[in-house]
Amino acid sequence: MPSFVTEFLAEYGELLAEGLGDTLAMLFVSTAIAYVLGIVLGVVLYLTAPGSLRPMPVLNAVLGWVVNIGRSLPFIILLISIMPVTEALVGTTSGVLGVIPPLVVSTAPFVARMIEQSLAEVPRESVEAAEACGASIPRVVFSALLPEGLPSIVRGVSITLIAVLGYTAIAGAVG
Repeated sequence: MPSFVTEFLAEYGELLAEGLGDTLAMLFVSTAIAYVLGIVLGVVLYLTAPGSLRPMPVLNAVLGWVVNIGRSLPFIILLISIMPVTEALVGTTSGVLGVIPPLVVSTAPFVARMIEQSLAEVPRESVEAAEACGASIPRVVFSALLPEGLPSIVRGVSITLIAVLGYTAIAGAVG
């Protein structure tokens, strides 16, 4: 290894390791929480869509509007605008802990739309087969929709991780 690389790592290696650890913590913790919220929102969006299992046009329209607004807000604006809420929730607006709430709020709507789309790709026959066996709505969701949509959901995880990684860079520049 060239000497300048060795010197660089000797001087900055600990700082780089700390930054990498912080970034990975922000990335994986916020993405995990966003997926829990996003799956719930995505399933509700799918179920309440016109022509779906439990159509509720008003709920679907309102929830769809909220998700669209959440997806449209630039992360930097969201980060700054919810600082009072972040401080109330976690006691700080900086550092790893202070960035997780804005990351979750910005990522959950993105995940919700990806989950909704993944469930929309499930063949109608799978849902009909579960219904024909007398499955309730929760049983249809957990035994037909989510397992059949899993390949698409897993592909969405990589896209989400890349987006959240970009958000962590923005958060690092702010705070």
